[in-house]
Amino acid sequence: MTYRQFTSESVAAGHPDKICDQISDAIVDAALKRDPKSRVAVETMVTRNRVVMAGEVTSKAKLNYRSIARGVIKDLGYTRKAFGFSTSSPVSVYIHEQSPDISSGVEDGGAGDQGMMFGYATDETREYMPLPISLAHAFVKALDQARIDKKLSYLRPDGKAEVVVDYKNGKPCCVSTVIIAVPHNPSVTNAELKHDIDKKIIKPILKQYSYTLHPKPYTLIVNGTGRWEIGGPASDTGVTGRKIIVDTYGGMGRHGGGCFSGKDPTKVDRSGAYACRFLAKNIVAAKLARRCEVKVAYVIGRAEPVSIAFNTFGTQKKPDSVIRNFAREILDLNVPNILEKLDLRRPIYRRTASYGHFGNPAYPWERIVS
Repeated sequence: MTYRQFTSESVAAGHPDKICDQISDAIVDAALKRDPKSRVAVETMVTRNRVVMAGEVTSKAKLNYRSIARGVIKDLGYTRKAFGFSTSSPVSVYIHEQSPDISSGVEDGGAGDQGMMFGYATDETREYMPLPISLAHAFVKALDQARIDKKLSYLRPDGKAEVVVDYKNGKPCCVSTVIIAVPHNPSVTNAELKHDIDKKIIKPILKQYSYTLHPKPYTLIVNGTGRWEIGGPASDTGVTGRKIIVDTYGGMGRHGGGCFSGKDPTKVDRSGAYACRFLAKNIVAAKLARRCEVKVAYVIGRAEPVSIAFNTFGTQKKPDSVIRNFAREILDLNVPNILEKLDLRRPIYRRTASYGHFGNPAYPWERIVS
């Protein structure tokens, strides 16, 4: 780790891209709940007063796609036509069955697609995640909760957080800049907004992470243009899968390129990345290394990976052979084994589609083996 500063960004659950991710994953969950062997690959697009869904679903379940989409939109707080996007917005559906050429390979236990996936872990936070993305997630989650709980009742759906962390000798030492963007009722001034966010959001969360940070004044920027009243799809079109760096490690760990949301777990873009995170986290938790990145690659229709690689960035405490043997013992990376050992054929995915797919101990790929 040679960066002196590192910056990561997260977005609120009501961000247009995240609306799409959550609708797509709500479809995955609805299908898996009724048929654990459902195969789903669904994309969503939202814009002003419009939702469009397209993709492939093969399942015994009969799904009401429009109802699922509107349920997500309601949950996210888009209930007023004044927002230019709401539960009454038209929903267009273009979903058909999966190609039989893909289906035949998946039914035999093979990967649902080809590609490479990465997993990453570091010991710089308790959740074994990079500090910049952990803080960014915490800030936007707190913003959303403050709106829902009416602690900051003037906030509206949507928002972003960007965090700059200073590093010294490869370890985080302080937060130097926090940037928040959030839409709000125009009756509230930007000065009032900045004061409330600093007092009720930023300072309490930084206190939670004080174990890894030195106290130091930070620069806080709220709504850089000075004004933001209407957020969401009326202001910015959203599409499934555009926040893959938000979903993973905030840019500190590499990414294979495929998004997670809208895909059932036979798609290794999703399950392969979860498996790599499981291995990387357990390697660091076992104190075999301070940082670890795991890479795997698959070919469509085949269960076994075509390559597996480990990188500990010079922080390993044990020989490479020990790390590889440890990884092999806790998880075989063939596709059916990943699905079984991490128990992935369950409706657990909609909640992963906001605040990141990693670092939450409720997810099975975050489990630390004893």
